[in-house]
Amino acid sequence: MDNVASLYKQLKAEWAKGPSNLKQCGTLLDKLKIALIELSYLPTGTGPTNKQELIMTRDVLELGVEYSVATKNIPAFERYISQLKCYYYDYKNEIGESKNKYQLLGLNLLFLLSQNRVAEFHTELELLPADIIQENEFIRHPLALEQYLMEGRYNKIFQAKGNAPAESYNFFIDILLQTVRDEIGACLESSYEKVSVQEAAKRLNLKSKDEVKQFGEKKAWKLNPDGFYYFVSELVKPKEPIPSRELAEQAIFYARELEMIV
Repeated sequence: MDNVASLYKQLKAEWAKGPSNLKQCGTLLDKLKIALIELSYLPTGTGPTNKQELIMTRDVLELGVEYSVATKNIPAFERYISQLKCYYYDYKNEIGESKNKYQLLGLNLLFLLSQNRVAEFHTELELLPADIIQENEFIRHPLALEQYLMEGRYNKIFQAKGNAPAESYNFFIDILLQTVRDEIGACLESSYEKVSVQEAAKRLNLKSKDEVKQFGEKKAWKLNPDGFYYFVSELVKPKEPIPSRELAEQAIFYARELEMIV
C-alpha cells in the first residue's frame, strides 16, 4: 500500500507540471497499474484501508483517462473509462462521489458521439439522474451537440469548440467536427455541379484557402484554374419531359374506376 501511495503522489506531482511531463506520467501509470493489481481493493470489507485503496484506485483511473486524451490514445481512453465506471456506479456508497465524475462521464458521452455510437450514447445517458442531465454543464454540452447533429444545425457544432466546459473535450470535438465536415462535403458533391473555394470555405467553416485545398485533396476533389471545384455525379440522368398526357389519361381512368366502385 505504501508503494502505491508513493507512486500515486509522484504521478500527481508530474501531472501538475503539464504536457512536458507526459512521458514520465505514462511510466508512472504503468507502474501503478501493476501495483494496484497486487492490492486486494475489491470491497470485501468496510475497514478504512479498503476504502482508501478504492479511492486511490479511482483517482489513478481518472488520471489515466485524462492522460489518454492528452496523448490522443483512444483505445486506452476506452479501457480507463470502462474500469472507472464501476467506481462511479457500483462503489459510490462505499467511497462517495468524485468531484471529477460528471466531467469524465460527459467526456465519455462526447467520445461516443464523435464515433457515431449514438445508441451507446443514449444508454450511458439513461444511467444519469434527470436533474444532472438538465443542469450539469459537463453533461448538457454533449447532449446539446447530439441535438444539433440530429437537427442538422452544423453551425452550432462549429461554435462548440470555443464553449467546451473543459480543455480535454476539445480532442473529441475536433474528431466530431471532422465527421461533420465530411458530411457537408458529401452534400456539396451531391447538390452542386460546381463550388468556388470561397464558398466551400464558408460551408465547411474553414478559415483559409489552404485548409480548403487540404480538405479537397483528401476528398479527391479537382480544383480548376478558375478557382472552382467541379463535381460529376454518377447519379445524374438525362432530363426527360413530364408525360403530362399519359398522367392525365391515367388519372381519368382511376376516377372512372372509383366512381364505378362507389
